[in-house]
Amino acid sequence: MIDHSLVKRFRQEVGDRLAHQRRLDQANGLAAMTGEDERQFARALISQVLEEHARSEIGLGRTPPTVEEEEGLAAGIHAALFGVGRLQPLLDDPDVENIDINGCDRVFVSYADGQELMHEPVADSDDELIELIQILAAYSGLSSRPFDTANPQLDLRLPDGSRLSAVMDVTIRPAVSIRRARLGKVLLGDLVGNGTISPEIGRFLTAAVAARKNIMIAGSTNAGKTTLLRALANEIPPTERLITVERALELGLDQFPELHPNVVAFEQRLPNSEGQGEITMAELVRRSLRMNPSRVIVGEVLGDEIVTMLNAMTQGNDGSLSTIHANSSMEVFNRIATYALQASERLPIDATHMLIAGAIDFVVFVEKRNDYQRGGTLRRYVSSIREVNGCDGRVLSSEVFAPGPDGPAAPHAPIACLQELIAHGYTPGVW
Repeated sequence: MIDHSLVKRFRQEVGDRLAHQRRLDQANGLAAMTGEDERQFARALISQVLEEHARSEIGLGRTPPTVEEEEGLAAGIHAALFGVGRLQPLLDDPDVENIDINGCDRVFVSYADGQELMHEPVADSDDELIELIQILAAYSGLSSRPFDTANPQLDLRLPDGSRLSAVMDVTIRPAVSIRRARLGKVLLGDLVGNGTISPEIGRFLTAAVAARKNIMIAGSTNAGKTTLLRALANEIPPTERLITVERALELGLDQFPELHPNVVAFEQRLPNSEGQGEITMAELVRRSLRMNPSRVIVGEVLGDEIVTMLNAMTQGNDGSLSTIHANSSMEVFNRIATYALQASERLPIDATHMLIAGAIDFVVFVEKRNDYQRGGTLRRYVSSIREVNGCDGRVLSSEVFAPGPDGPAAPHAPIACLQELIAHGYTPGVW
C-alpha cells in the first residue's frame, strides 16, 4: 500500500525544487529545459527527496520505506507531476474530442470537426500502457481504484476532467477510451453560441432551473449530455448547496468556487479484492439527502439508483438534475421503468410511471448527428423537450419543443407551467 499523503507531500517538495531550478536557469540566462530534460531532472529530485525521507525516518528511530515502497512512491510522485505521459499532448489539444486506444500502438483520435485520425503510440508496450493506467487509477478520484487481472474494468476522471474507461484481460489487448471535457466552465450562453441550443431554448432552460424544475437530460453516448448538465448546473445561484453523485468524478462543479462555493461531490466506491467496502450509487443518493442539499445532481443514471433518485425528487428536493442514455425523449420513461425493475424494490411498471410523473418535470433530449451536407461535420443539438403532465397507467407527456426542419428543437406545444416559467424570466416566442 502506498501512503497517498506522502505522495502529495513529496510531489509538492519536488515541484518546489523544480520551480526553483527553473528560476535559477532563467536568472542565469540559461535556456529552459526541454520536456524530457525536465522529467529526468525531476526523477533525480524524486530520488533525492526519498533518500532524505529515509534518513529522517532512521534518525527518528523508525523503519524507512522498503525498496518496493520507494518505487511505488516514486511512480506516484512522477505521475502526479507529469500527468498522463504521452497522452498529455492529446489532452492539451483543445480540438481533440475522443481518444480510443486498442493496444499501445493502435491509437485513434476524434476531433471536433468530425475527423478521425490514427495517432502515434502512447506507450512502448501494452504492459507499459497498463502500468500508466494503474498509476492514474491510484491517484485520480477520491480513492485508489484497482486495475489488474482481478479488476479488469476501470472508470475514472483524469485531472483535466476527461473521462477514462479501460478494460484488460476481457479483450485481446488492453483497451482505453477517453472522452474529453472540452468545455469545462460552460454556460448556457456558450451552448447557444455553438448551436447546441437556440436562444429560445436557452431562455426556457434558464427559467426552468430558476423555477426548480426536475430535469432529466437524455441522449446517446457522447451526445453532450454531461456538458449540458454542467451548463444547467451553472445556472443555479451560488447561494445554494449542491450535492453531486457520480460513478466516477466528472462534473467538477467544485472547481469553480465563484459559481458554486458550497459543493460536496460523492463518488461511488468499488469493493476491494475481498469484495468489501463497496458504496453504491443508491446508497450515496440516500446519504446525500442527509447532507442538507439545496439540490441533488446525479451525474448519470445506469441502474437501480433510479428509484432512490426519483424518491428524492418527490421529497422536496426540487430542482434536481440527471442524465440517462436513451434514443428519444419518449423512450426515457421506458428506460427508467426497466432500471426500476432491476432495483431491490422491484417496482412494477405502473408504480414506476406514477413515480416518474410525480418526480420529473422535463426531459431534454440531445442528439448527435454527422451533417454530410456540411462535409460530415459532427453536430450536437437539443432536438426535443418533453413536459411530464401526469399519469394514467403510463406517463402522460407533451413535446413542448420538437425537431424543426433542420433538426434543432423549435416550439411545438403549449407549456402547462408557462406562467411559472414566465415568473422566472422566460419570454416565449411565437407559438
